[in-house]
Amino acid sequence: MSEHRSQPEQTSKGGTPEDTLIRAVLETCRHVALVGASAKPERDSYKVMAYLLEQGYAVHPVNPGLAGQTILNQPVFGNLAEVPAPVEMVDIFRNAEAAGEVVDEALEQSQRLGLQAIWMQENVVNEPAAARARATGLRVVMDRCPKVELPRLGLAPQPETETETETEADSETAPETE
Repeated sequence: MSEHRSQPEQTSKGGTPEDTLIRAVLETCRHVALVGASAKPERDSYKVMAYLLEQGYAVHPVNPGLAGQTILNQPVFGNLAEVPAPVEMVDIFRNAEAAGEVVDEALEQSQRLGLQAIWMQENVVNEPAAARARATGLRVVMDRCPKVELPRLGLAPQPETETETETEADSETAPETE
C-alpha cells in the first residue's frame, strides 16, 4: 500500500469523479471476496483484510493454497465459485496478468454472488479485464487500496500503523501455499 503516486486531497462528499466512484463502491459493497489472501500478518493482503473486518465489512478470503484453513477467523475458499453469496466486491491481490483471470472468474459468478464491483489493488492495472467487467455493468477501481481510500475519503478512521511492505502484486505471482 505504498504511496507511489500523489493522492488527491481528502474530500468530504463529492470530490473527483474517481473519488465519487470509490466512495460509492466502499459505501455499498460491504461483502468482499479478497482474492490472493495471505495468512502471513506481514503481507498487505492480511493487513487490508484485518482493516476491512475492523470497519465492519464481511470478508471472504480466497486462496487455493490455503483453502479449508482460516485467516483472521474467516474460512478460506479455493476459488470464487466456493464463496457464499452475497459478495458485492471482489478485491484482487494478484498481479495484473492474474487479475484478468480473476475478473473472468468473477464474471462467471457475478449473478450468483450479486457482484457490483471489481477492485484491483495498488500497482494492479489491467485495462482489458476492466473493460470486460464494465461491459457487464460492474464498477471497477484499479491501482487503489481500500485501507488507504476509506480514511482518505473520511469513511473510516486512519489505520493505527502504516508500516507497509511492497505490495504482493509486485512481489508474487502465484498464490501462497503455506
